[in-house]
Amino acid sequence: MERIDKVHGTFEKRITDAQKTTVSAAVIRRLPRYHRYLGDLLREGTLRISSAALSKLMNVTASQIRQDLNCFGGFGQQGYGYNVKYLYGKISELLGVNEGFRAVIVGAGNLGKALAATHMFERRGVERIAMFDVDESVVGTRICDLDVYHVDELRDFCQKNGVSIGVLTVPKEAAEEVVATLVEAGVKGIWNFANMELKPPSPDVIVENIHLGDSLMKLCYELKTSAEG
Repeated sequence: MERIDKVHGTFEKRITDAQKTTVSAAVIRRLPRYHRYLGDLLREGTLRISSAALSKLMNVTASQIRQDLNCFGGFGQQGYGYNVKYLYGKISELLGVNEGFRAVIVGAGNLGKALAATHMFERRGVERIAMFDVDESVVGTRICDLDVYHVDELRDFCQKNGVSIGVLTVPKEAAEEVVATLVEAGVKGIWNFANMELKPPSPDVIVENIHLGDSLMKLCYELKTSAEG
């Protein structure tokens, strides 16, 4: 156990050094998938796993797994594999699961309500604290235990409550105005479902554009080409 602790201590320094360098977007996109599979393994009681065994679960080559994790220090030990709990914790750390991020959902329509109803946020360390809309019939109500405020209150609310993430489920015509309000309030992360491509309004703001239709069309393409083959 002492030997493993020493190895982990070495990795602690290496991960700090690695985070100072640029990691490719492709590797970052794969981190949540590692997090999900490792979480499943933990719940099943798996204590350690080799890159070969993990590759079979994830349908990713063992070499790719080792390359990805080496970007952050490696975390593995030859002949031992990966300590699942430790690796899950370090990837959680990389993904900001324990940073205490707070989010608001702007738009209380069908998609906004669906997102409010999921446990997705809390499971990833993000606290949903409110919803906003312009519809007077929903303002002042509660949806999935979240108070719904008028969008006119958005800036002051975000400033007072230290909001980190704004989730946009508004019509695309309103998206840019809402983003401007969020940024003015100090919100640095925008999760955009507004069916339009939003560019970061400043270098310190991060925008993640989500296009559900793109995913559906990719599936349709795969079905079509599979049938033709």
